[in-house]
Amino acid sequence: MTAAEASAGMAMKSETRDGMRIDWDVPIPMDDGLVLRADVFRPIADDRFPVLITYGPYAKGLSFQEGYPSAWNRMAAEHPDVTAGSSNKYQNWEVVDPEKWVPDGYVCVRVDSRGCGHSPGYIDHFSPRETRDFHDCIEWAGVQPWSSGKVGTSGVSYYGINQWHVASLQPPHLAAMCIWEGAADWYRDMTHHGGILSTFWANWYDMQVKTVQYGTGDCGKRSALTGDPVCGPESLSPEDLARRRCDFGDEIAAHPLDDAYHKARSAAWSKVTVPFLSAANWGGQGLHPRGNFEGFVRAASEHKWLEAHGLEHWTHFYTDYGVALQKRFFGHFLKGERNGWEKQPRVQLQVRHIDRFETRLEDEWPLARTDWTRFYLDPAETSLATRVPASEGSKTFDALGEGITFLSTPLAATTEITGPSALKLYISSTTSDADIFAVLRVFSADLKEIVFVGAIDPHTPIGQGWLRASHRKLDAAMSRDWRPYHSHDERQPLTPGDIVELQIEIWPTSIVVPPGYRIALTIRGKDYEYGGGSGGRLSNFKNELRGCGPFLHDDPRDRPPEIFGGRTTLHFGGTRRPYLLLPVMPPK
Repeated sequence: MTAAEASAGMAMKSETRDGMRIDWDVPIPMDDGLVLRADVFRPIADDRFPVLITYGPYAKGLSFQEGYPSAWNRMAAEHPDVTAGSSNKYQNWEVVDPEKWVPDGYVCVRVDSRGCGHSPGYIDHFSPRETRDFHDCIEWAGVQPWSSGKVGTSGVSYYGINQWHVASLQPPHLAAMCIWEGAADWYRDMTHHGGILSTFWANWYDMQVKTVQYGTGDCGKRSALTGDPVCGPESLSPEDLARRRCDFGDEIAAHPLDDAYHKARSAAWSKVTVPFLSAANWGGQGLHPRGNFEGFVRAASEHKWLEAHGLEHWTHFYTDYGVALQKRFFGHFLKGERNGWEKQPRVQLQVRHIDRFETRLEDEWPLARTDWTRFYLDPAETSLATRVPASEGSKTFDALGEGITFLSTPLAATTEITGPSALKLYISSTTSDADIFAVLRVFSADLKEIVFVGAIDPHTPIGQGWLRASHRKLDAAMSRDWRPYHSHDERQPLTPGDIVELQIEIWPTSIVVPPGYRIALTIRGKDYEYGGGSGGRLSNFKNELRGCGPFLHDDPRDRPPEIFGGRTTLHFGGTRRPYLLLPVMPPK
């Protein structure tokens, strides 16, 4: 029996329980004849309702609690509002809890993406084939007898990333999107930070996708709700499973420039015209903030809103704060509710303080009143200061070492930094290339580093930026002083000893720094590591959490020591005045 035959023979089952009508394994035919499977949760009343749909690889039959126990247990313990008002039996990783949405008159549709869970097929993440599948699922949902014809897309991370992609196809029934901590540019946001290969996706593939591939069958887990294998009725051999998925990590590594492979997996901003709410995480350095901000700024949509928050990337999507925000947005665009959303300012920020977050409403991004402030790097004092230093010279560090930290004097007054940052450097190398890891940091009066619970890692620095020197070419039309934009379409190797200018993007952040504290910039040649101890491990990642979560850059194929293991020199003086450009916020 082929996978298609097995899927075609998979029985759809319906039942009424917990105040919902539930249709398990509903078939959704694709344009190439493949049948995907979805679970549909809907109100009991015979009526038409707006739809919230997700399409992704994490197996709709695998509960949040079983698939991601460390994340679930932490969230449930620290945020009791998440579990309140629900049996939590239908919780699924990074998608809405139907028990909190169906009673409000929504249909929740969860589709297993091609090759995962109960859907057969070849796994090729974020490919044009997947995007077309998602488009067709939206159109299917828009014409079902229980559908009002208005379909909204929703979800975290993967389920946010592919919303940008499918919006670029403009499915007619797509009426609104809530992109929660997604990403959008397959190259810049996700696979190559500043041209440096991120090993996240290869490791993620092993831990979170191969484990729920269709055909794992009896070798995988079973649904606590239906008793069925979460990965379909077939049990395929390891060799058969391997033939039915792409070599994801190797394919990414094989495309070191922003070529057609990457562009086919990125948003087309001029075609994103649907209303949307884009929710970013300040602590998501390495994946989750940049695309949400870029999408808000660059998408063609007339009706678009931005929200930014902190904490783990799965948390606020489920808290009362996040659910209420989503319901106001979807209520307005999917139900036509007059709930005040039409008066909602375009930007809602959870501004980060040392010990709390404060909600603030704004009208644009970056904020118009930003006082873009240059902090110059002084080689004599290894300091940051707003005055141009008189000293000249150079600073050299091992290219794979801890680097150099430039530290400001204690701040005389409370200083808010909210927005994107940029760094200008002048460097040379003893080899033909060099990787720069720029880390924006804050230290207390007694020089203890201030870190925060990030999207993944519990000890996340204030901000990060990356650039491979051979990728220093800028796209002049796209670049801004506050956000350099690199072409990544060719390599420009260094001549050992020759000085080049680098402009480095540092991803958006927010922090209110108290008086007496210090701002710091560390320039190094490898990933940041928090010096205060381990962040432990999560069940869905391979590596120990040491400051960057799983968003590391340690593939030796991408960073051979004979090229990236030399010595890097920073140059100062004359026309070379390196500086850190910070978005200092005057009081509103």
